[in-house]
Amino acid sequence: MSRRIKVADLPKFDAARYLDNETTIAAYLTDILEANDAALLASALGTIARARGMTEIAKSAGITREALYKALRPDSAPRFDTVNRVCAALGVRLVAQAVHPAPDGA
Repeated sequence: MSRRIKVADLPKFDAARYLDNETTIAAYLTDILEANDAALLASALGTIARARGMTEIAKSAGITREALYKALRPDSAPRFDTVNRVCAALGVRLVAQAVHPAPDGA
C-alpha cells in the first residue's frame, strides 16, 4: 500500500537553486514574460537576484539593497527602468519578439 503525502509536507520549491548562469536565467525570464504578469516578473527577478546575491545585484544596478527588495516583492509593479537595470546587473536583457512572424519570403 502506498503512503499518502500531504502537499503541506512537501518541501517548498525554490527556483533560485537552479538559476546559476545567464542562459538559465534568460530561459526562466522568457517563460515568466509569457505570463504577461508584472507582479510575477518582479517576483522572478527577486528570485534571480537572491540566487546571485541581492547586495551584489543592487550595487551593480545602482540602487540600494532595501530599494531592490521593495521593487522586487511579489506584489510590486516595478518601473521599467528598475527592471532594465536589474536585468543588466544579472547579465541578461529583455528582447522583443514578433508574436505573429511574417510568412517566409515576405
